[in-house]
Amino acid sequence: MDNKEIVPVHEDEVLLEKIRAYCLSLPDTSERVSHGAPTFFINGKRSFTQYHNNHHGDGRVALWCAAPDGLQSTLIEASPDLYYVPAYVGHLGWIGLRLDRNVEWQEIVRALSDAYLARASEKQKQKLFDSKALLLPDS
Repeated sequence: MDNKEIVPVHEDEVLLEKIRAYCLSLPDTSERVSHGAPTFFINGKRSFTQYHNNHHGDGRVALWCAAPDGLQSTLIEASPDLYYVPAYVGHLGWIGLRLDRNVEWQEIVRALSDAYLARASEKQKQKLFDSKALLLPDS
């Protein structure tokens, strides 16, 4: 998929499949429903993102993602149309990313990657960097 592709709102099942494929490609990840939403975990224990479609009638299709310290306020200030403080986990610094807006796939991948890195152990981060390094072309 081209990094500039815009995700249409009406294709949320297709989008969930793409999100699922990306999340499950990261080291030591799994998925299960938690609190009524597809949730992605590291080592089956530490959640790093949840997919929500109309959570408690809020009308949003969104990801809730763990985020590094300080990123939540920066993203919300820069793009309040895309980012918000999600219920329940917002006080922990997590971000909400609205998928029902014209969000680029690159933006989604960035949020998912940041979420994984915010919750992964050093060993898992190294696994990720090692696997990605194998995909880079020789210089």
